[in-house]
Amino acid sequence: MYKIAIIGDRDSVLGFMALGFATYEAENAERAAKILHTIARDESYAVIFIVEDLAQNMVYDILKYKDDPLPAIVSIPGRAGANGFGMNSIKSAVERAVGADIIFK
Repeated sequence: MYKIAIIGDRDSVLGFMALGFATYEAENAERAAKILHTIARDESYAVIFIVEDLAQNMVYDILKYKDDPLPAIVSIPGRAGANGFGMNSIKSAVERAVGADIIFK
């Protein structure tokens, strides 16, 4: 069975522990990138969520996995709220898959 992980600051990831997610605390993007590469090599993860504040500073690390079927790497808002990075990432992925902007037209 596949697992789900979340990488982010302590306050952002604690609630996900109750949902059964594997939670990884990272105080900065460098630490988050190391965690990402470690758990992405573990083929038991289907989805890895990364808090937007960290994800926007580790774009090249995330792009290494964009063509891999697993894990899916998704950025989500952290405790400070959304900054638009996650939505732009999803928009870009949809445009690549469909060939047009069907989200924001």
